[in-house]
Amino acid sequence: MKFFSKFGLCGLLLFFLNISLAQPSASPAAVASSTSPSGEAPSDYQIGPEDVLDISVWKEEGLKKEVLVRPDGGISFPLAGDIQAAGKTARQLQQEITQRLAKFMSDPVVSVSVLKIASNKVYVIGRVNKPGEYSAGRYLDILQALSMAGGLTPFAAENDIKVVRKENGKELVFPFRYAQVKAGTNLEQNITLKGGDVVVVP
Repeated sequence: MKFFSKFGLCGLLLFFLNISLAQPSASPAAVASSTSPSGEAPSDYQIGPEDVLDISVWKEEGLKKEVLVRPDGGISFPLAGDIQAAGKTARQLQQEITQRLAKFMSDPVVSVSVLKIASNKVYVIGRVNKPGEYSAGRYLDILQALSMAGGLTPFAAENDIKVVRKENGKELVFPFRYAQVKAGTNLEQNITLKGGDVVVVP
């Protein structure tokens, strides 16, 4: 009782405040690990050549590797051998590696993540301010690609823009009328680009 009467309510508050400050807080690394990095590939991203992957197996130090996807779309991983990675999501690749490793160990826990996206390159040519090759760590639509290229020049034929895409050995052409999209009509023209697409601005 003498303790309480001497220090009063203020003393008690300071006492409990000191206790709370002494408690260890979560480290920055622990907090960061619970959030997704800004550059993380979306879950539906399809791996392509030149992408860099991080592949690891839980509790297997010898099975942790950073892998560069070869120009043919393949990778090599210990025990799993050669695997076609291009065209698969990280989840699909993880499942395939897990199935292969299951022949050599019991219940392997495999992790696959995309460290660097390098295959998602699009090209913007013609009457734009900065024509060239653009590599993006996310999917782009046509408007975003044009924005990265600095926008149209004054003499660009904004209603004759085309996207040229090679798919399964065929060349596909998608028309894009900039004036319509700018006016808020026919917005479905603003398609998501795929790696290797060429935006042509006459």
